[in-house]
Amino acid sequence: MIIDSHQHFWAYNERDYGWMRPARMALARDYLPSDLAPLLQANRVAGTVLVQARQVLEETDWCLDLAERHPFIQGVVGWVDLCSPRLEEQLQRYTGWPKLKGVRHLLEDEPDDRFMLRPEFLRGIGLLGRYGLRYDIVIFPRHLPYAVELASRFPDQAFVLDHVAKPPIRNGQLSPWDRDLRRLAACTNVFCKLSGLVTEADWRSWRPAELRPYMEVVLDAFGPERLMFGSDWPVSTLAAPYEQVLGLVLDFIAPLPAAQREAILAGNARRFYGLAGS
Repeated sequence: MIIDSHQHFWAYNERDYGWMRPARMALARDYLPSDLAPLLQANRVAGTVLVQARQVLEETDWCLDLAERHPFIQGVVGWVDLCSPRLEEQLQRYTGWPKLKGVRHLLEDEPDDRFMLRPEFLRGIGLLGRYGLRYDIVIFPRHLPYAVELASRFPDQAFVLDHVAKPPIRNGQLSPWDRDLRRLAACTNVFCKLSGLVTEADWRSWRPAELRPYMEVVLDAFGPERLMFGSDWPVSTLAAPYEQVLGLVLDFIAPLPAAQREAILAGNARRFYGLAGS
């Protein structure tokens, strides 16, 4: 059993996906369930968590509609305006959608590095627990100290770190990312996705040996009980095909006991997001 805890879909248009230009133009086309389904079948992946790519409520609606029509999408991480005074109205509109498991805001794109500590954002995070929603943290290494403070303020809120905070793999630099990551991992309400690593390396020339030190830090910091596999497809295709991204994780965890491998590949995602059958 494998669950991919992090993948995206989009119907491309230049207005909503301007971030793809110019270096990521290979992504500037539609990526839809019909594109991913054969890859999941070929790699024996049983289901996925679909993660938002636009910061509008219509994105959440679209993702939930896809999840209703494609059973392999077992959960959705959508977007709501956490800073809005009408946030609770937004959350209430989704109470009838059991596949909405969490929300995310693209904190990495905010000009203010302390955006996640703004009073209105903190108020929004404080409401998520009422609706059983988790929160995906997508940041760069410089944001990690603020993420520690965020997670510490809400010990009962479930958080998961996307893409291990995008460490500077191209430069081969571990510090201070490793130190700050360990501080975040000390917050036991935070999980971490083994995702996004290949696109932080050199897309054309990366080797597994270059990524391994970062994966070892993450495994040591979070332990096998708080790690989950995520492909970050189709963004990951900039650097590797789906089977290579999955194979990277499979090879890394191969020495672990079977129960720990199963937890990283499926069990932790099912438990964290409350997916069907968990």
